[in-house]
Amino acid sequence: MALPMRNLLIDPARYLQSFRLFLAESTEHQSMQEFVEKQLPAVIDSIGNGKSTINILSIGGGAGEIDLLILSKVQARYPGVTINTDVVEPSADQISKYKERVAKTSNLENVKFTWHEETAYEYESRMNAEKKPKKWDFIHMIQMLYYVKDIPATIQYFHSLLETQGKLLIILVSGTSGWETLWKKYGCSFPLDDLCSYVSSADMKKILDSAGLKYQFYELPSQMDITSCFIEGDKDGELLLDFLTETYEFSKNAPPELKRQVMEELRKPQCSEERDGKVVFNNNLSAIVVEP
Repeated sequence: MALPMRNLLIDPARYLQSFRLFLAESTEHQSMQEFVEKQLPAVIDSIGNGKSTINILSIGGGAGEIDLLILSKVQARYPGVTINTDVVEPSADQISKYKERVAKTSNLENVKFTWHEETAYEYESRMNAEKKPKKWDFIHMIQMLYYVKDIPATIQYFHSLLETQGKLLIILVSGTSGWETLWKKYGCSFPLDDLCSYVSSADMKKILDSAGLKYQFYELPSQMDITSCFIEGDKDGELLLDFLTETYEFSKNAPPELKRQVMEELRKPQCSEERDGKVVFNNNLSAIVVEP
């Protein structure tokens, strides 16, 4: 007898396991790295003009891999300038991995890190209570807006913290990705509860336009091998299905008809293509740079 479907975030350990597998099977980080290498230098070109200190705020910094790449670009553009980096990240496990990564990275002498084990909303509430809103030269929110209750309000709040030359970078799944297709069709059948909301760059354009904010858009091609999802009983496949549907043990707990439809959808050209005997999911991302 299948249990009722529950959100994957009820089991943080399984969520992290499925997330790490997703990173291993996808080109997610490679496509972000390419964006940081090729496009980011122009984005940050004037954020620190005339400043002796640059303040960077990372919302949902995770284990710090992309954060440290971003910092290396800021250091290259502003050699010797002190950089204060505040990291807002609710997972203690991810913060601990971030600290380990920092300890192993050379050339961070001029970077000062402060970690806050809290959500974006908790950070906002704390700042409002302290009545000392700090301004930032660069704020980035990478793959974290799915876990925010009120996305337009969150964007407005962090945008209001930008310095006059500052920039806000948002990275999330593209409106052209398989995620968009899968979630727009089946999102209402998955147990999102209050823990997670589905948002893509297509939604983000509407939010930014209605707020009257200026932004630039970049498409970041990415893919993920989901072949194991179609092998009955494959542990990795089950974890990836959990991640794709944000559902705890989707294979065991989804009603048979929903499972059949989702598995069919994942093979369709709007979601994936079959290549050399593999099923390759469209994991495209969008990077959006919002002006102050």
